[in-house]
Amino acid sequence: MGSKAAAAPKVAILIIEDDPEIQEMLSFAMAREGWKLVQVRTGEEGLDYLKKNQANCILMDIMLPGMDGLKLLKKIKEIEKCRNIPVIMTTARGEEADIITGLELGADDYVVKPYSPKVLIARIRASLRRQEEGSSGVKERLWQQGKLRLDADRHIASYDDKPLDLYATEFALLQHFLSHPDIVFTRSQIIAAIKGADYPVTDRSVDVQILGLRKKLGEAGDIIETIRGVGYRLKTTE
Repeated sequence: MGSKAAAAPKVAILIIEDDPEIQEMLSFAMAREGWKLVQVRTGEEGLDYLKKNQANCILMDIMLPGMDGLKLLKKIKEIEKCRNIPVIMTTARGEEADIITGLELGADDYVVKPYSPKVLIARIRASLRRQEEGSSGVKERLWQQGKLRLDADRHIASYDDKPLDLYATEFALLQHFLSHPDIVFTRSQIIAAIKGADYPVTDRSVDVQILGLRKKLGEAGDIIETIRGVGYRLKTTE
């Protein structure tokens, strides 16, 4: 008697949202995707869930009862197993300052309310696809420029043998530059390479991500060079 193959685990989406109408809308929209949906109302409940369980993607509002979403995002990124989980901010606060703060704290995407459930589903799919592609490399992928080194398969980046504490988007940016040294990329090309074509983002958001990466590279930060009026490139060390 043959044994049945184990079913693949469902993709788990954690939604941290206190608006019951939005929770219900997302429940209907995501039921068709076959995803496991976990809904909590507060940041504290979200943290408690993540410490005990695994999620493949996190959606969260900024304006939550108790701990706000930005403070929550920072705490989530401090949990080792959660560092590379895609986080999508869903909020009515669409000012540029709020978006930049969210990106700087490690959010992968930022969707302003009111939004189309279909658009949000597409954003989640894109985040899940990037996460899968980032962890499914078959052959070893190592890059090094001077003291800067990146191992894509092990998701480790270091400078002078000291590990760099990078968010998922920062890691993807560094990998893109290291794998294409001396090539100048526009902001649109950079976003298309790490997020996918036609991904809606402002030039300012790209600049913020580059600035954050440079800060974390420390004395190696100037390896990513600004080409005025064009974009950025990684200049090779002599």
